[in-house]
Amino acid sequence: MSELQKLFPLTQGKVRDIYDLGDKLLIVASDRISAFDYILPCKIPDKGKILTQISKFWFTKTKNIIENHFITDNVSEFPKIFHSFKKELNLRSMLVKKAEKIPFECIIRGYVAGSGWKDYNKTGKICGIDLPANLQESEKFSEPIFTPSTKAEKGHDENIGFSKLKDTIGHEFANKIKQASLKIYNYGHNLLIEKGIILADTKFEFGLLDGKLLLIDEILTPDSSRFWDAFTYKKGVSQKNYDKQFVRDYLLSKGIEKVNNIGQNSEILQLPEDIIAKTRKKYLQAFQIITGKYSI
Repeated sequence: MSELQKLFPLTQGKVRDIYDLGDKLLIVASDRISAFDYILPCKIPDKGKILTQISKFWFTKTKNIIENHFITDNVSEFPKIFHSFKKELNLRSMLVKKAEKIPFECIIRGYVAGSGWKDYNKTGKICGIDLPANLQESEKFSEPIFTPSTKAEKGHDENIGFSKLKDTIGHEFANKIKQASLKIYNYGHNLLIEKGIILADTKFEFGLLDGKLLLIDEILTPDSSRFWDAFTYKKGVSQKNYDKQFVRDYLLSKGIEKVNNIGQNSEILQLPEDIIAKTRKKYLQAFQIITGKYSI
């Protein structure tokens, strides 16, 4: 355990370490990477910095759509006790408002891809939503669809219908979440398409603070979104991407779907050095295209 981890109550997620400061949280994005509910036994250099700086970019851009939890990523503005950890925290951490997390992932899909493509092939629907016949892989929907899911602490998330979300958290908040999610997606899609990236789908998380809805966690990053190269896009095939799908595809090529309960230390989860390097490159390319900055 690091000296930092000894200071405050710590919650460790798959890729983030969260420190409870009372009315605020300190979120530190590590270089860990997860896929298929496993934390892979390797790190992607600078990944935490890239995710944090992309989220900061979007939190600033979308605060007129819905308020978010971001306060600052400037370590000098953190409580003084953290100043001696500046090297460890710089660029990969943010101080945020502490909100009560709403335990659902709010997924917006603008294109037929991933698990949605598999679902559509089997049922003609995605998460129970009726869709036109004969859609092709990677095809754009006439309008984005909202497909919330549970957010499981362990195991797999479960897709739920919008009606179940309303029954669980109430009609008012469910409608606010849906509308905010669609607005952010559309804003992000329109901005990114001009930069040469297609935002195929993404997921958001929300929380409540003093009865007010806040956008929390991360926003429009390569971990939470499917980013495609707009210049090579063609429906009917899988797409060149700038996101974690590259790692998923590698693991699928090694047969991860054919193995049940492989164990956290399975050799299948080991990424070779060239895959690690290529993953870092994709994340860095996403950062550069989105923010307009050359280096992290």
